[in-house]
Amino acid sequence: MRISTRGSYALEAVLAIAMMPDAGSVSIREISERTMISDNYLEQIFSLLRKGGIIKSLRGAQGGYRLARSSSAISVGDVLRAAEKSISPVICIEDTSVCGKSTQCAARNTWCRLNRVISDTVDKMNIADLVKEFAAKEDASGQDYAI
Repeated sequence: MRISTRGSYALEAVLAIAMMPDAGSVSIREISERTMISDNYLEQIFSLLRKGGIIKSLRGAQGGYRLARSSSAISVGDVLRAAEKSISPVICIEDTSVCGKSTQCAARNTWCRLNRVISDTVDKMNIADLVKEFAAKEDASGQDYAI
C-alpha cells in the first residue's frame, strides 16, 4: 500500500496544527511556512479534512484552522481516510462489484488480513501521541553530551 502525497501532507498539516503552542486557530500561511506545502495544495487538503471532521475553519480577523476535536480523539487512520478516501490495499476489499471474481479469489483472504492490520495500526495511533513522540525526540536531539 502506498499513501499518496495528499495523505502524507494531510497528516503533516494536522500535526503542524496540533503542535502550535496555543490552542487558537492557525492561518494557512503559517501552516504552509512550517510544512513547506503550498497554500493552494493545503486548501485542497483542508477541504477534505473539514468534510472528514478532522479540522474546522474559523472566519474573521482571528480566523484560521484548528482541530475539530482533541488531538487524542483523532487517529492517524481518521486523517488518512479523510484525505485518501480509502486505505485499503486493493479496491475490491471495499467494493466487491469492481471484480467479478471476488467470491472465488484465492488472494482475497490475504488482502482482507492486510487491510485489518493496516487499519488496526493507523487507528491505534493518535495525533496527541505523535506530537509527544516528536517533542521527546526534539528534546533528546537538543541535548549536548559532550565532555
